[in-house]
Amino acid sequence: MKTSIDISYYPLSQEFRQPIKNFIASLGQKDNISVRSNSMSTQVFGEFDDVMSAVTECIKNAFELPESTFVLKIINMDRNK
Repeated sequence: MKTSIDISYYPLSQEFRQPIKNFIASLGQKDNISVRSNSMSTQVFGEFDDVMSAVTECIKNAFELPESTFVLKIINMDRNK
């Protein structure tokens, strides 16, 4: 099943830009998914299991930074158009 996820990441610290860049870069290194980002959010597209595995791993790594917040919208269709 194709899946699309819209992710907004809010590191709650003075230095917020670099953790966001690191998160997007780590998603971009994952196989079998497509990643697109803009100034508001990052979108991830692909097969459900691939997308969920990549997003879960990258969020877990990002949570090493205290006080991080993620907002996700998950859609059961490919919105990469």
